[in-house]
Amino acid sequence: MLTVKENLAEVMKKDGHPDRFVKGWEFVNCVFPTSYYMGDYPLPGHPGNGYDMYGVYWSLPEGQMGAFPVHDDEHRLVKDITEWQSVVKRPFVIEDPGYWGFLNSFRQYTNTENQYLAALHPQGLFERLHALMGMEDCLCNFYEEPDEMKALIEFITDVDLEFAKVMIERLGIEAVVSHDDWGSTKNSFLSPEMFDEFLLPAYKKIYGYYKDNGILIIHHNDGYAANLIPEMIEMGIDIWQGVIPENDLEKCLKAADGKLTLMGEIETRKLDIPGWTPEMVAEEVERACRKGTKNNFIPALTAGTPGSAFGVHEQVDKEIDRMSSILF
Repeated sequence: MLTVKENLAEVMKKDGHPDRFVKGWEFVNCVFPTSYYMGDYPLPGHPGNGYDMYGVYWSLPEGQMGAFPVHDDEHRLVKDITEWQSVVKRPFVIEDPGYWGFLNSFRQYTNTENQYLAALHPQGLFERLHALMGMEDCLCNFYEEPDEMKALIEFITDVDLEFAKVMIERLGIEAVVSHDDWGSTKNSFLSPEMFDEFLLPAYKKIYGYYKDNGILIIHHNDGYAANLIPEMIEMGIDIWQGVIPENDLEKCLKAADGKLTLMGEIETRKLDIPGWTPEMVAEEVERACRKGTKNNFIPALTAGTPGSAFGVHEQVDKEIDRMSSILF
């Protein structure tokens, strides 16, 4: 029987020989270094309000699972894109030995035979842009002020490259889980042509740095992005995590042609809810596993981090094991 890492390596090959499905997130131990640049961003389980290191104001109401940036007139940070340099702050590296000691403690809990030590990068370029100014202004500014947007993207890219350097040098990470949702459930927010002009060059720099240092790149995007598969391959993504059914898994696997592994298809929106049942999980997991392939596909919940809000992930893992016994 292959180890988890060995099995993952076989899955990621177009002509590999895995002996079972990779079970969701089993191959990573994920460090959450959110304080690095998220500042007082309110974290799940701790409702409240706070500013991140860029100066964006976030709110996490009681009973909600995640924080959102506040974009009313009082709190929207970038009101005029031509003046972004006067309001956007540059995040800095926290020089706190206790903080870095805590993050490094994750290494001792990493099963190196079966897991990659991974850092979570919770906001990619597009998500950071609309956090700064709001979605409507963000999309309009791509058309109305392209040079300013490119300058701001360059600024964020520089911050993200510093993050990558610090995570590699101080934590010795082997993988990165990078979040950037590029689409709704219906289409990408940017056309491939606009994506190529604004975001692709920056991502090639960021992911190129990770690649040069031997880091496995897991990119979370649980929206429609089937039309951006060529871009994902070009920028160096190893695993597209969060693939929702609206992307059409079979067509995506054909388009990726062994150059990109797809992870997801098991709908978090369907299963990670109060009152889920084993029968619901069995049906959804079987649907996903039968639709996927043995190579370049990892059945997993589409949410962007290990675990689940309502404890369904353990049952999902059991059902993936069941499907492995049937299909392998």
